[in-house]
Amino acid sequence: MRLRKKWWARPEMEQAALCITNPRDFKGKWKEEFKNNNPIHLELGCGRGGFISKKADVNRDINYVAVDLKDEVLIYALKKVEELELTNIRIVPLNIAFIAELFEKDEIEKIYINFCNPWPKDRHNKRRLTHTKFLNEYKKFLKPGSEIWFKTDDTDLFKASQDYFKEAGFSIEYLNYDLHNSGFDKNIVTEYEAKFTSMGMKTMFLIGKLL
Repeated sequence: MRLRKKWWARPEMEQAALCITNPRDFKGKWKEEFKNNNPIHLELGCGRGGFISKKADVNRDINYVAVDLKDEVLIYALKKVEELELTNIRIVPLNIAFIAELFEKDEIEKIYINFCNPWPKDRHNKRRLTHTKFLNEYKKFLKPGSEIWFKTDDTDLFKASQDYFKEAGFSIEYLNYDLHNSGFDKNIVTEYEAKFTSMGMKTMFLIGKLL
């Protein structure tokens, strides 16, 4: 669905202390930005921020960086964070293709990828956020032993991603084709997930661990 341009969003984001519009300047300095030594987790494709704001709210001892491309959705993520008065999260507008430019080696301890674009055509597969190409980029800043938590409702993407993780040197620590009926108790439901679960969609989930 095409998003209607919100011309007011970027100026408002630039004025917000919790939105980082020059994230490359913080490479290697994210702990200074958060003013503590807590672990830093990253969500790639945060959308309207429902997932990451809930995560940050219940885990105040963890810092979060939430990345997405569109100001039109990030402005809503920012408003959620501000309403909850969260200080342990930063909102970052960025094309994820450049994510490795934001962090130093070992600076991130966990990544969340929720319902990313499946890019079903073969010629577009390398755009998948779980493709080997991207996973190798994430390895540039992930600490050894770090995890990537990945959810999708696309079976082809899920099956292919299992191969991508193995090719990139990750072990698959957990794998489930029906997360909501699995007994897994650490899931936080995204806005997309809530909507389509009510329509009978099954959520697939895996945890990949960097060896």
